[in-house]
Amino acid sequence: MHLIVHHWDTDGVTSAALLVRALRLGDFTNMTAPIGEFRFDERIWKAIEGAEKLYVLDFNVPGEVERVNVETLFIDHHTQPRIRNPKVRQINPLLDGKYYPSASLVVSEYFGLWNAWSALGVIGDIGERAFEIPRVNELLDREGLSREEALRLVELIDSNYIAVDRKAVEEAVAVLLSQETKELLEYEPWVKRADEIRRTIEEALSSVAERNGFAIVEFESPFNIISKVARRLVWEMGFRGAVVVNKNFHGKAQLYFRVSKEEAERINMAEVIKRLRALGTNAGGKREVIGCVCERDKIEDVLKIVEEYLR
Repeated sequence: MHLIVHHWDTDGVTSAALLVRALRLGDFTNMTAPIGEFRFDERIWKAIEGAEKLYVLDFNVPGEVERVNVETLFIDHHTQPRIRNPKVRQINPLLDGKYYPSASLVVSEYFGLWNAWSALGVIGDIGERAFEIPRVNELLDREGLSREEALRLVELIDSNYIAVDRKAVEEAVAVLLSQETKELLEYEPWVKRADEIRRTIEEALSSVAERNGFAIVEFESPFNIISKVARRLVWEMGFRGAVVVNKNFHGKAQLYFRVSKEEAERINMAEVIKRLRALGTNAGGKREVIGCVCERDKIEDVLKIVEEYLR
């Protein structure tokens, strides 16, 4: 049995579908980790024990892969160390200083298979900036997909992980493989879920508070939409930054702090992350973004630290 472990977003799902199509795999199982957790859980480790070969796609877990004892192909585009495990073949152009906006492009280049899935992975990871890449537009044109349709397809595929539905994420690979890409625009389970998520996002955006050019939004929802709300506020609505808080996400609290490129020059996000972790939270991020999950009774303390930087 060939086992594929992939990220839960559009890039991960399309990368898995590309690999299956490229290798013409018949006997395979695809899995994603618990949504939001960058680790192999007991279910995945058990599957690895019975796997003939393992593929890890768009899932930045080099530490986990160091422990596997089966032949593994690891394809990614995120910053990471070189993997020392001799059973692992690591394909990541960034190790040689070459930036790729999605794992789907790395998979396509590695196997020489290009289609709309390759482009959707890019759009899923970098949004409308993907249309500045000629290859993305060429692939969409080849399959008769407009920009608006491509963005909608990403919204539909992502709706599964935003709803924190691990099973639906895994089933999405089979859905891609079994239907024409354009037909998925009418795939009812995804359409229904995506429309409900869209309504929730619009409700959150309708209750924005502003401080020194920064947006602050608080709400409660079972949907994992904090990053999408923050992107809208910064990328589309022009705020210097956004602090988005979901005060009750499956019994936990979430905070997402995104800033513009200009503010990233001023705010030391590594310092903020260090302070949040000192509170005992699960905080991480990069130059322009911080994500944090904590117990609900700690969210006010988290907010106080972040608000110190809104000046």
